[in-house]
Amino acid sequence: MTNVTVRYDDLVELVGKPLSIEEFVDRITMMGSGHEATEGDLITFDIFPNRPDMYSIEGIARSLRGFLGLEVGPPKFKTQSGFVELRVDRSVEAVRPFGVGGVVRGIELEDESVASLVDLQERLHLTLGRRRRKVAIGIHDLDRVRPPFTYKGVPPTSVRFVPLGMAQEMDLKEILEKHEKGREYGPIVAGAPVYPIILDANDVVLSFPPVINGVVTQLTPDTRNLFIDVTGTDLQAIRTTLTILCAALAERGGTIETVSTVFADRRLVTPDLEPKIRIVDIERAKRLLGFTLTTEDAIGLLRLMRYDAHAQGTKIAVEIPAYRADILHDWDVFEDIGIAYGYDKTPPSLPRQLTIGEALPMGEFAKSLRALMIGYGYLEVMSLATSSPKLPLEGPTPAVIQNPVSEEFSVIRTGLLAGVLNMLRLNKHRELPQREFEIGDVVLHGTNVQQIAAASIHPKASFTEMKSLVL
Repeated sequence: MTNVTVRYDDLVELVGKPLSIEEFVDRITMMGSGHEATEGDLITFDIFPNRPDMYSIEGIARSLRGFLGLEVGPPKFKTQSGFVELRVDRSVEAVRPFGVGGVVRGIELEDESVASLVDLQERLHLTLGRRRRKVAIGIHDLDRVRPPFTYKGVPPTSVRFVPLGMAQEMDLKEILEKHEKGREYGPIVAGAPVYPIILDANDVVLSFPPVINGVVTQLTPDTRNLFIDVTGTDLQAIRTTLTILCAALAERGGTIETVSTVFADRRLVTPDLEPKIRIVDIERAKRLLGFTLTTEDAIGLLRLMRYDAHAQGTKIAVEIPAYRADILHDWDVFEDIGIAYGYDKTPPSLPRQLTIGEALPMGEFAKSLRALMIGYGYLEVMSLATSSPKLPLEGPTPAVIQNPVSEEFSVIRTGLLAGVLNMLRLNKHRELPQREFEIGDVVLHGTNVQQIAAASIHPKASFTEMKSLVL
């Protein structure tokens, strides 16, 4: 869950209807999010991670206007084709291979909108961006630089600029060593042969992603036109992030202008605001939701959730807004129909099928093993299912996690012994004897397997002692 705090007066202005705080809380709750706290005129909502488009007051207001019936159907953003170009050089392929750009013009940066934009940027960094490892965002005053922009990799000491928060020029290596953000996010790129930067036509540095922007493009109260760069390791994630940011700024009156993002092998126009089409079966929706629903009813409910929809026989063609990154299956659409219909209107009913659960045989066997090991004087421990590929233990090749938090937790364990031995290492200052065991799942050749491991440490520990456990 992500907490989003909004000011009541700002929410009323963006929604366009003066509901009370209690009414806003009730409607947000019925939309599937939660209410965390209210302090004076500040309301904090809990937004589920499947709705990053609602990580800002602008996104919340957009959804509320539809849910309340004030503005149904897909939002109409002011858009225009642009001339700005972002060129992605092949030199970044080994470090952060993807980058896209967008422009928003005519924005008035008041205190409320600036605070909301910065908060949205950081929430997207933490969630979709995986703390900037997957996605990093830069927001710049477009009028202080000259396109086209170039995203490329350079040697760590070859470029100098003044980063935000500093008064003197520094090269990229110095930024990682001396700047607060460099020490925090530097490990993401440290060790790479080149570091990524974004330059304008005059070689002015806009950004050193994912670390820090340059002071030249810092936003001020006079800023009216924004250039947004989003870089990272996942093209779909950075495109979604850019769309969410541009949509939020459009809610503040900005005009979205497309940028031509040029790769070595293709050209993309971003942000891409074209809706995605999904054909759903209304009869299937009725069976799953459990209430009577005509095609016209479903279309009306979908429009409350900011979709557009059209009947196609017994099915419906649903136009999904580009900022909705969470719609992966027909059931996601059905869920939104249920939300629009109303949790509070759905008639309660008892389950049509009653079943009695029972333990699996393997679970019962593991339970018996635990009782035996505890009876032998062993203490049960539980280690992490992820581990490091550098552990000095022989065994099968482990399954590798695609986007690990760190190298220390980048593979799935293939055995339990390493975890048990690590527990002994962490407790070597404790008195002996120490006897530990673990029962849990490991992954071998793509299949979950349940194992047991045990270790005993004391002056008289021997092979005979361990052999006695299995005879």
